[in-house]
Amino acid sequence: MKTIDKVIYTGHTRTTGGRNGVGASGDGALDVKLSTPGSGRPGTNPEQLFAVGWSACFIGAMGKAAARLQVKLPDDTAVDAEVDLGQTGDDYFLAARLKVSLPGLPQDTARQIVDLAHRTCPYSKATRGNIDVTIDLA
Repeated sequence: MKTIDKVIYTGHTRTTGGRNGVGASGDGALDVKLSTPGSGRPGTNPEQLFAVGWSACFIGAMGKAAARLQVKLPDDTAVDAEVDLGQTGDDYFLAARLKVSLPGLPQDTARQIVDLAHRTCPYSKATRGNIDVTIDLA
């Protein structure tokens, strides 16, 4: 396990009520109602929040990868993320699929960017070897 030499940012949140509660950041920028998937109640769920966080981080990592390859990342770059909550026996697991859209880039260049981003993105590092992950180009 790697240790952090320099902390760049620390997100502070407080959540109460679990999957049917609320979560907020210490700075007030995030304030969300939570609901269990499929409940029909207003609010988001941890899987959606994880998908958005990973997608945003992955786009940042692709920006760094593109710069390293001296390529401009398309303005309409997008990541569609799906995060599954599943069960095997009594145990719960996650699985994820990222579908990356890099319109206008040659397929081989896009693949290089995605592969490099997946090696450097902190979310990708955190999930590597822990959950089933598929990353495809749109």
